[in-house]
Amino acid sequence: MIEPFLSAIPVINRLEASGFQAYFVGGSVRDYLLNRPISDVDIATSATPNEVKEIFQRTVDIGIEHGTVLVLFQNKSYEITTFRTEGEYQDFRRPKEVSFIRNLDDDLKRRDFTMNAIAMDRKGKLIDPYNGQSAIRNKIIRTVGSANERFQEDALRIMRAIRFVSQLSFSIEDETLQAIKKLVPLLKNIAVERIKVEFEKLLVGENANNAILILLRTGLFAYLPGIRNYISQMESFASLSFKGLKKVEMWSLLLFSLKLNNTSVEAFLREWKLPVKEIKEIQQILFFLEKRLEQEWTVYDLYLAGRKVLISTENLYGVLKGLTNIDSLTHWLNLYGRLPIKQRSDMKVTGRDLMEWLHADGGPWLRETIFNIECAILAGDVPNDKEKIKEWLIKCSQK
Repeated sequence: MIEPFLSAIPVINRLEASGFQAYFVGGSVRDYLLNRPISDVDIATSATPNEVKEIFQRTVDIGIEHGTVLVLFQNKSYEITTFRTEGEYQDFRRPKEVSFIRNLDDDLKRRDFTMNAIAMDRKGKLIDPYNGQSAIRNKIIRTVGSANERFQEDALRIMRAIRFVSQLSFSIEDETLQAIKKLVPLLKNIAVERIKVEFEKLLVGENANNAILILLRTGLFAYLPGIRNYISQMESFASLSFKGLKKVEMWSLLLFSLKLNNTSVEAFLREWKLPVKEIKEIQQILFFLEKRLEQEWTVYDLYLAGRKVLISTENLYGVLKGLTNIDSLTHWLNLYGRLPIKQRSDMKVTGRDLMEWLHADGGPWLRETIFNIECAILAGDVPNDKEKIKEWLIKCSQK
């Protein structure tokens, strides 16, 4: 047993001491068996939400109608969910009702894939009624029971299956894959925000190339915002070697592959419900990527881009040029590091200074003059020193 399971054992002990069953379940158990990093653990129990709240002093109702209570214990938080069965689903996403039960096997039966339907007790013993360990050993994604039923219950599971291809480098077994092809139109019923979460995890997975090809082969791509008419571009995107790129870089590379103009880029990302801050960052990366493909960085472009956008742009430049080791990144970062200013606020003069020195009111000239000073500092024509700038400016104004 390893962390974070070890820290959570006292939680399970307390539930068991109160007469209830409790187990680690879900992705944490799967990732433990795969020797993958585990960020947090989920616990399933025979105790009802009210019984859980009686056992622990500090709790938060985060999904109590579905049996989930957040327990705050020893400076950590744990989601504890009551064993349950689910009634008829509505909107191909949510059950109309859930029933709390005392039986673990029936709780595991409602889960999506066999690799996620394994429970583990506090001693590390595995409860695996649906052969999830076998699926993990064979790197297979298979639904618990009928694939048609599981996907009709919750159509987002279709997207999750392909996301796991990317994250785990598993294959989808044939019955599950055929059900995906048949039922993929059900994704029309799923909110874009939920699809986006799965798609972004897919984009940054180790096997994203293969997962993107599955999106195309199953027809799922047609139900992703803005992508329906870009099959050949998506194929080109999937052919790139982009392991290790961050989420915002993958969005940028996808959009570069789709060859959208700046206005279409913003509309595309808004359709995906991306935050405005991320949209602007992606637009910046695309702007500088286009320039980088035409020429090397200028000092002023390094300044405008900033360190973060510089790194992302150079990473994508390496992908598009098929470079495995981008030595140039170090060169450009060193050059950026030697810039006398990194942003306009670093300048030792203000617009008020300029108006006083030149005895002039504000106007269009002020913006232009600040820009000229900015360029002069970056070019090394004048140091970023208030008196030196004043001398340089007065001298220029007398010419």
